[in-house]
Amino acid sequence: MPVSRADASWEGDLAHGGGKVRPASGAFAGLPITWASRAERSEGNTSPEELIAAAHAACYSMALSNGMGKAGLTDIVLQTGAEVEFIPGTGITTITLTVRGKAAGMEASQFTELAEAAKEGCPVSQALKGNVEIKLDAALA
Repeated sequence: MPVSRADASWEGDLAHGGGKVRPASGAFAGLPITWASRAERSEGNTSPEELIAAAHAACYSMALSNGMGKAGLTDIVLQTGAEVEFIPGTGITTITLTVRGKAAGMEASQFTELAEAAKEGCPVSQALKGNVEIKLDAALA
């Protein structure tokens, strides 16, 4: 069973310090992290919420493409975004998944049904379920 891992380093206090986060896979170099990037959207740095958004968008795309493939659809193209709302002092409150997709011969109602099933079945969605509201905006491209 595969295990995914990432490491973070940090120096300084919360308000003035900073660090880096790195995946053990080496898929990307260390990304800079700071409190400002989390609470104020500092350019050039990332945040835990942005990394969760990336993970959720990737996982959701995989889950939806799997469902579409199992439904016999071909020529699948998906564009997925995830927005994570973070309120300092409260935490992550909502994640909104936005997906636009197409496949040969797919009807809008079928896409909506498969998109909703993917939201429920995506492992990242399942990990967050009950803790964070997950919204979905799905439409044909």
